[in-house]
Amino acid sequence: MEYHESTRQQDMTEPLIRQDEKGSIISEEDDDLKPENPSQKGSPGVEWLSTAIAVWGSFQFGCCLNLQVHYTSPTQTAIRKDLNLSLAEYSVFASVLAIGAMIGGLTSGHISDLIGRKGTMRVAAAFCIVGWLAIGFTEGVLLLDLGRMCTGYGIGIFSYVVPVFIAEIAPKDLRGGFTSLNELMIQVGGSITYLLGTVLTWRMLALVGLIPSLMLILGMFFVPESPRWLEYTEKLQQMPQIRILDLFQKRYLHSVIIGVGLMLFKQFGGMSAIGSYASATLELAGFSSGKFGTIVIGLCQIPVTTIAVALMDRCGRRPLLLVSSVGTFLGTFLIGLAFYLKDHELVLKLIPMMVLAGVLIYLWSLASGIGSASWVIMSEIFPLNVKGAAGSLAIWANWFGSWAVSYTFNYLISWSSSGTFFLYSAVSAAAILFVAKLVPETRRRTLEEIQAHMLFSNSHS
Repeated sequence: MEYHESTRQQDMTEPLIRQDEKGSIISEEDDDLKPENPSQKGSPGVEWLSTAIAVWGSFQFGCCLNLQVHYTSPTQTAIRKDLNLSLAEYSVFASVLAIGAMIGGLTSGHISDLIGRKGTMRVAAAFCIVGWLAIGFTEGVLLLDLGRMCTGYGIGIFSYVVPVFIAEIAPKDLRGGFTSLNELMIQVGGSITYLLGTVLTWRMLALVGLIPSLMLILGMFFVPESPRWLEYTEKLQQMPQIRILDLFQKRYLHSVIIGVGLMLFKQFGGMSAIGSYASATLELAGFSSGKFGTIVIGLCQIPVTTIAVALMDRCGRRPLLLVSSVGTFLGTFLIGLAFYLKDHELVLKLIPMMVLAGVLIYLWSLASGIGSASWVIMSEIFPLNVKGAAGSLAIWANWFGSWAVSYTFNYLISWSSSGTFFLYSAVSAAAILFVAKLVPETRRRTLEEIQAHMLFSNSHS
């Protein structure tokens, strides 16, 4: 179906955005992309196939994140023994994934604008393949860290380009659900990898990680390029290059604040800490082993995320964000309260169940709204001429927050277990206000309508 790209590009003669005499961006809606026009509507089968193949990148994302947990906890002794690693060397290996992802996120937008969404997904998959092979066959620390960095770089790119590609090919009435499949496949990839990690060695886990990227590279031969990128690419070449500092102009600032803010609130609300250290948190609460609890949590997140996919285009993004932010607030507050009451004998037996309930409420809320809706809105709100730079900044903020929260979690827990989760709950409370005041509803609006609205609100704010 590669021929579809050239045919589509020849058919497109009117750009979706143009510049007025002052150089301001004016958005227009392309009739070829309007789902209400039955004579020109794209094939639903192609949209479904394109989405199904693209989310292999999301599956890879989930695999890498869950292997982050496996490689930094259950298999630590085996890796250090097999490769004769010191604790300092292992600590570098454990943290370098997030560093690679930050670099990948920062460059993802520019690469995607330059070579297209399909080419960018191929690049990300290639980095992941090289990384997994390096980890799986390494005999020393250098190749181990290089492989870890490559997989991190690959998923940093995937975290931007997959939701953007899906949002650009999906009809407006299904765009939320389609884009939410990104989060669902992250959860599926993570859960499957976690289960496999209980029976496979760390080298075999690395080789299993090759499968999603190989599937994506193969599948890319059967799907078309994003029609919006094809239409915009010639026009964008005539426009001045947008730099990171240009994003802080008044007309773009509202969009940037929303995109970056959603990523930071999601992470600093405890996402990476609770996700990565759920087992340790349950053990700290009094469970003899947190392994069973984290398996249950992982399996439960899949149906909850599936519900979010179904509700995204029915209820809208804002309601899901607001409800799930309330849920993450309640979950972290309950955990903090449980640890605060830990020294009180009257409720001592209730502490483990309070913490488990808090973790479940938090992760279910995350899966049902914040995780899905944040990616959807991030892929919708940026005008295409700044989407690369703005999207890269938002993804970098996401991975920086992930690294910062994961890195500080053990220090915070040693300071105060209750205070740590009360701090996360305060961030979630602030997120509720942020969504209520700043985040627009994007349901049932074309990307062109959303971006025109954002440009208008920026210039009149």
